[in-house]
Amino acid sequence: MKSVQHFIIAAALLIDPLCGIAQHTSPNNKKMSYPKTNKIEIADTYFGNTIKDPYRWLEDDRSAETKAWVNAENLVTQNYLNRIPFRPTIKTRLETLWNYEKFTAPFKEGDYTYFYKNDGLQNQYVLYRQKGRAKPEVFLDPNTFSKDASTSLAGIEFTKDGSMAAYQISEGGSDWRKVIILNTNDHTIIGDTLIDVKFSGLAWKGNEGFYYSSYDKPKEGSQLSGLTQIHKLYFHSTGSPQKEDKLIFGGEQKPRRYIGASLTEDERFLVITAAESTTGNELYFQDLSQAGSPIVNVVNDFKGDHNIIDNQGSKLYIFTNLNAPNYKVVTVDASNPGPGNWKDLIPETDNVLSISTAGGKLFANYLKDATSLLMQYDMDGNLERTVTLPGVGSASGFTAKKTEKELYYTFTSYIYPPTIFKYIIANGQSIEYKKSGVKFDPSNFISKQVFYTSKDGTKIPMIITHKKGIELNGKNPTVLYGYGGFSVSLTPAFSTSNIILLEQGGIYAVPNLRGGGEYGEKWHIAGTKMNKQNVFDDFIAAAEYLISNKYTSKDFLAVSGGSNGGLLVGAMMSQRPELFKVALPAVGVLDMLRYNKFTAGAGWAYDYGTAEDSKEMFEYLLKYSPYHALKPGISYPATLITTADHDDRVVPAHSFKFAARLQEYHKGESPALIRIETNAGHGAGKPTAKIIEEQADKWAFMLYNMGLTFKQ
Repeated sequence: MKSVQHFIIAAALLIDPLCGIAQHTSPNNKKMSYPKTNKIEIADTYFGNTIKDPYRWLEDDRSAETKAWVNAENLVTQNYLNRIPFRPTIKTRLETLWNYEKFTAPFKEGDYTYFYKNDGLQNQYVLYRQKGRAKPEVFLDPNTFSKDASTSLAGIEFTKDGSMAAYQISEGGSDWRKVIILNTNDHTIIGDTLIDVKFSGLAWKGNEGFYYSSYDKPKEGSQLSGLTQIHKLYFHSTGSPQKEDKLIFGGEQKPRRYIGASLTEDERFLVITAAESTTGNELYFQDLSQAGSPIVNVVNDFKGDHNIIDNQGSKLYIFTNLNAPNYKVVTVDASNPGPGNWKDLIPETDNVLSISTAGGKLFANYLKDATSLLMQYDMDGNLERTVTLPGVGSASGFTAKKTEKELYYTFTSYIYPPTIFKYIIANGQSIEYKKSGVKFDPSNFISKQVFYTSKDGTKIPMIITHKKGIELNGKNPTVLYGYGGFSVSLTPAFSTSNIILLEQGGIYAVPNLRGGGEYGEKWHIAGTKMNKQNVFDDFIAAAEYLISNKYTSKDFLAVSGGSNGGLLVGAMMSQRPELFKVALPAVGVLDMLRYNKFTAGAGWAYDYGTAEDSKEMFEYLLKYSPYHALKPGISYPATLITTADHDDRVVPAHSFKFAARLQEYHKGESPALIRIETNAGHGAGKPTAKIIEEQADKWAFMLYNMGLTFKQ
């Protein structure tokens, strides 16, 4: 889901070209023995239909019974994984090849340049700073936040003069955050540590304080699973106790599920976005240059996405998809800001637009068939140049303060390790700044885009990546990865975890399914609510394309996805279980009748609809809901479900219940396992060691169940 709801989970592991895949005899799984999972008679009634939910008790993440079940399931899973002879070899290779310096693009705050760096196997990236040509110094080291490195740095914002910073920490991967305020000169902590902050940015107003958003603690259920509905925007005054923070917007008087705040760079305007779901928002601003000025409404409905990205005096620059599904930039004067007065600055085109500002310029990052096309405009909307990128792939960054003459951006693709470039704004020159240290030669691989036809005739793009010269004989181990929701665009990105497959003749395929944002809001809507089956049909057609063109076959095809992509994998298992050898649903939304009962799940209804909406919507959800669509006596693919006990985005109960029913119904000899990470969340901030362990387990499980092995 977009922004803080965004479900995308990325790993960056590596394997080298000396490794190869060989066959072994198919695993002798026999009939697996699973922990006994109690069934309790409980049911709900929807429009006269009684739906049994015997594993409802697993929704209680605080109960001793649930904890005992988790331990028993993990024991079975680890015992199975321990039987795979080459699993330790995969882990060792990952650890060895992960061990190189990694950097992020630098950014300037006050007198310092800041950047993140990981020496190699550090569990968390360290934030450094450098003044001029002096030696870089550690500013914040999240590896010291907790003994097991499960507490991560989840964001930081500096005052305009750089003298203070407020940073968020996440404990155990939770979306609930704490905020700590620092004097950047001597690292002394200023005032309270703020608690119970969730889905929030931090927006400084001078050195007076900052705006942030939070919810009250859930009234029912645990803090990790309880429903969060009413967001509140507060102002925290520097040095004062949190209990004195002033409510600015939201709360019971203006109930909204998601509220975000930012300030224009000159700190004149406070910008407020308010939303009920992950799509569409109201837009407000307040002129902070005038004491006591009111909060002004610009857009008063949730029909589109809008944000104020910049200003020149009272002239506002607004990024919007109002009457422009592919987005555009408009301008309007703050004195009369309603949509009727908007004037197009960068009109909508056939390609989806995202926008950023740097050095007093606008950078338009278009998606052209899911790859980046960059254009530089002046503030009057005049095109200055098309930015020359290193190749076909994904470019990100293109942000800097108005006074800067240069910026830093990152470019990557499925076979192009992330590389940082310095961009000279005045002449458009890109200079390689930091090349990835990963030991990988892109010249040995190919990544190509194809278009295939879905069930209803829609053309779907897919990027297929593999080693050059492989034989298309239907025997290549293949991972088909998808998402298809919440207007999230899957653009090319390098992953060393995937290279463990590619270097050994495997194939990685990513289709851009409907429900995503690759072709704008129309593409998104075509995969939502009563159109959700389009997403599944697109994915099935991708698998059939790979098989019919001999890239792979059903005996060597794995299907993978996380969060909303976990839902996708679960749907594939129930709709076409014979089409895949291995299924890897990660942190998935798997109970479509009750997803809206937990944490921020009610905000996903724009994409999914809810079982309470109508009889028609209930029946549609029930038909594809992975937990409900499983049937007894079916032979399902070898399945490794992954989740985490601190996931408060998609609560682990989804995976728990799905695993329990899968183990009950599955008739085949292939394993149906669940791997439950402890003291981890939805994915963000996960320590390197945990990432490596999880990725090694997935690759070992996949190859073993395809009858393959990993050779060094």
